[in-house]
Amino acid sequence: MKTHESSDLADPPKTLWGILKQLGPGLIIAGSIVGSGELIATTAVGAEAGFLLLWLIIIGCLIKVFVQIEFGRYAITSGRTTLDGLNEVPGPRLRVNWLCWFWLVFIVVALIQLGGIIGGVGQALAIQQPLTESGEVVNAREDAVIQIKVADSIADRFGEDEAMAPVMEKLAVEKADAQKVLSGFEGKEQVVSHDSMLWASLVTIVSIVLLVIGRYRLIQNVSTALVASFTLVTIINLFYLQALPEWRVSWADLVDGMSFRIPEGKGLTVALAAFGIIGVGATELIQYPYWCLEKGYAKWTGPRDDSPEWAERAKGWVRVLRWDAWCSMVVYTFATVAFYLLGAAILGRTGLDPSGDQMVRTLGQMYVPVFGSAAQAVFLFGAFAVLYSTFFVATASHARVCADALRVFGVSKGGEASYRAWVRGFCIGLPLLFLASYAFFKAPKELVLAGGFMGALMLPMLGAAALYFRYRRCDERLTPSRVWDVGLWISCAGLLVAGVYAFYTKMVEMMGGYGFSRAVSDRG
Repeated sequence: MKTHESSDLADPPKTLWGILKQLGPGLIIAGSIVGSGELIATTAVGAEAGFLLLWLIIIGCLIKVFVQIEFGRYAITSGRTTLDGLNEVPGPRLRVNWLCWFWLVFIVVALIQLGGIIGGVGQALAIQQPLTESGEVVNAREDAVIQIKVADSIADRFGEDEAMAPVMEKLAVEKADAQKVLSGFEGKEQVVSHDSMLWASLVTIVSIVLLVIGRYRLIQNVSTALVASFTLVTIINLFYLQALPEWRVSWADLVDGMSFRIPEGKGLTVALAAFGIIGVGATELIQYPYWCLEKGYAKWTGPRDDSPEWAERAKGWVRVLRWDAWCSMVVYTFATVAFYLLGAAILGRTGLDPSGDQMVRTLGQMYVPVFGSAAQAVFLFGAFAVLYSTFFVATASHARVCADALRVFGVSKGGEASYRAWVRGFCIGLPLLFLASYAFFKAPKELVLAGGFMGALMLPMLGAAALYFRYRRCDERLTPSRVWDVGLWISCAGLLVAGVYAFYTKMVEMMGGYGFSRAVSDRG
């Protein structure tokens, strides 16, 4: 990384407007968060668990911010990267720290996870603009299948309610039309479309060009605006859903969601996988300090010394950091809760599962009750915005972390020129890896949740690293309050519980599911 010159020093802003103008890293991370965590993982939890896990979703957004800020504080006051910090944590070493080796395993799965994101982008574009005749046929067939499922679900819930008669009559007509469409496919060979893969390949190529020539700042600004717009549309959608008796979210649903109960079946397993993604996940916790360094917080603070001037600058820029982290938390928490409630209210009640090649099409049903015939265009525009923003930001972020990892592991010689060269190389190689993972697995939701599971395992280790930064690397002049320390310990305890339980449930699943868990309980 660059050395800091005295001319780089800058006094931190003292006014609210001045602080707001210096925000940035958290908003970049928020743009990445909304795509995989909110749009895919959170709605999947709502579809499988209903409203019951609303409490866990909210905690998942709030609990990690303390660790995020502690990582950022380390970067600002030391001028060093996340992997440098992880490499300092006590424990066994083999060339590098044990934590860095676990990060290497984690990042492989996290990178494959991005295949689910580019797959979602391809699906959105294939639905909106099919490239082949088979793509048009598949669109018509799958739209009809979903329409019938929705109609049957509402009939099961409100078939005896006379007040719902007009709605039921309309749905009966729509179901009959959908059945006519499906009847046209009877006796014919099942048509398979590769349009999503074609679109994903095209988007990948364009992204590589933009990343390599350095146009990502412009794209990120546009993507951030699109993500903010779609988040607002989602909140408006949830608001107007309250006017529809067949879909509204009642107070009883919210009370049920905040009852701190655990659902039966696979709901909790999916939730814990989502816990690793929603809000600031393990990936974003690691990436956040890199964006803080690129923003200039550490450069403006300067190398640590014993002078009171340095302490004042550090306190000021850490204050800006806190504003940055908490403001971004408010943004993605509102988005997360809105997506979760929509997933529970519509997908959960209709039994629709946003997975496989029809993930994006299924997610689009969350907007049909309010936007009607315009729902597909509204949702596909938003889905493309948030998923592509995630893909683009995540690629740029992973490229920086991976380039730095080569230095930490001793593979590259280090230095700014070498670092930038490796960043450009990863901007080419990583998107191709993401595309290949989607082509091989063809399961966007499963890829995203797999990355979430590994993220849940990584979270307790990042919590331990945050405690190490707080008590072994924090300058005494920047010591936070006891209230802050309590929040940090609660945060780390929550990350530990999520990681241990995710590991336990995966072991139970691998060793025979119910039979293994029953044997354990019998011995107990």
